[in-house]
Amino acid sequence: MIGASDATQHPSQNYGPRRKSARPELLVLHYTAMTGAIGARDWLCNPESQVSAHYVLAENGKLWQLVCETQRAWHAGAGAWGDTCDVNSHSIGIEISNTGSQPFSEPQMAALERLMTGIMSRWDLPAERVIGHSDCALGRKIDPGARFDWKRLAMQGLSVWPKAAAAGDFAKDCARFGYVADTGQQDLLLAAFRMRFRPWAIGPLDDTDRALAADLAARWPAQPFNPLTS
Repeated sequence: MIGASDATQHPSQNYGPRRKSARPELLVLHYTAMTGAIGARDWLCNPESQVSAHYVLAENGKLWQLVCETQRAWHAGAGAWGDTCDVNSHSIGIEISNTGSQPFSEPQMAALERLMTGIMSRWDLPAERVIGHSDCALGRKIDPGARFDWKRLAMQGLSVWPKAAAAGDFAKDCARFGYVADTGQQDLLLAAFRMRFRPWAIGPLDDTDRALAADLAARWPAQPFNPLTS
């Protein structure tokens, strides 16, 4: 298997070829929502589950590779990012052992950073192509959750972090950054955006949300700017 040199191989049967000769262009982070990494790892290898991921990362930093990076793991389900609809065919998925209500440990975060650095180098993935499951599955998924330290990754060039710009059109700026939301999903869009960039924020959409979204859209657009629609 192609992967991190410190990963233990634990092959899953739940995978297939990437469709239409796709290559990884996204890195999707998840949490397992289970107590203990071994149970999560084994579930992702169970044919009955019909789910998998390329990697599973334990609380103590132990890493397993379940699916070769060149293959299509079944981790993202229905969802989209920018103009990418078949996220599984265009991504690598990392499952981080966490219930969603606990801190992510230092050994785990350090191991994640090493793993991400290797993946992003192998596949030439820029920081803006690292997303959470919650980003590409609005209203359906919330992982890696409000306790995940996105800013820490951004400080090492492994993700992005916005700073306030002039407030703009929140929905259009989020769409330009990569979020895919229908007109009736604006509450879900705000929830996903805040889950990642303002997990402490409450209340209705405000100018801080608009200012941060404007900066993301200006600096890291997943969608080309079209003056006819923007």
